[in-house]
Amino acid sequence: MCSSDLMRCTVLGAGSWGTALASLLAGKGFAVTAWDKDGPVLEDIQKNHRNERYLPGAQLPASLHAAHDVAKALEGSELVVLAVPSHAIRQVAIEAKRHVHAGMPLVCVAKGIELETLMTMSEVLEDVLPVPLHPYVSVLSGPSFAKEVAKGLPTAVTIAARWERIAKQVQDAFHTRTFRPYTSGDVVGAEIGGCVKNVVAIAAGISDGFGFGANSLAALITRGLAEISRLAVRKGANPLTLSGLSGLGDLVLTCSSDLSRNRTVGRGLAEGKTVEQIQKELGQVAEGVRNAKSARELAKRLGVEMPITEAVYRVLYEGLPPKDAVTSIMTRETKPEVT
Repeated sequence: MCSSDLMRCTVLGAGSWGTALASLLAGKGFAVTAWDKDGPVLEDIQKNHRNERYLPGAQLPASLHAAHDVAKALEGSELVVLAVPSHAIRQVAIEAKRHVHAGMPLVCVAKGIELETLMTMSEVLEDVLPVPLHPYVSVLSGPSFAKEVAKGLPTAVTIAARWERIAKQVQDAFHTRTFRPYTSGDVVGAEIGGCVKNVVAIAAGISDGFGFGANSLAALITRGLAEISRLAVRKGANPLTLSGLSGLGDLVLTCSSDLSRNRTVGRGLAEGKTVEQIQKELGQVAEGVRNAKSARELAKRLGVEMPITEAVYRVLYEGLPPKDAVTSIMTRETKPEVT
């Protein structure tokens, strides 16, 4: 199915990442329809083959179209990509479920934990969708900025699904000369890695904003990976997943690049800006702000110690000065590195 040049694909969510992936699929000759609640964005895609709101400067393929209606966007689709922000996944899945069917791979690229339920995105989809559709749910995660993917720069990601056949179908659909997906059966590991790295990236941005240097950044990445791994393993993940693209790879990218929205949030906090100011300047969702709360709550529920996540949460939601957050981490009780 996924090798057909005429395969019909739907991308729900025309933000920067959804548009980049829609462009990639359309560039392979697939018939791709993008849907979003933002009418002007859809108009720009349909009429101008551009998305200046979220992916300025990128020329989109002529085979990428836009639809204002979910039912129309999903009509005849053979592959569905869910690319809305994590807090919108449930509502979009509710709107879409009458128009999807078994046999249709569903690829979730949102990275987050739902605050109200503490479910991962695949768990949210399984909560909404009929049971026969559950084996067709997959997640795409890994070190991948939309801007670079849209430019055709070399990128590698992980496609995780409980059913190997679905992972392989999605892998084949997305594979190009510059976009290399690997498959995995560890959905929870890929999801926790992709979600919590955004929280650690806020801490990395705070560190960089204060000019704490490369030693500090390396320590944050390493200890951040340790607490991400603890949470993922407690949820049933394979620890090796967290040393791969959807764990360490994504964490390094998000903590070290100026393209990272979450790192930008941290730098803004170090400069004394409010979260509201920073997000307004960004003009896009920084998932780590919301996920600092949900990841902390999940860690508390599962009894997992996550000091970096706790410190970021306190800065964002309890008014802890960012420099005091760094001190709180550094002055914790000493302990062995590996226990």
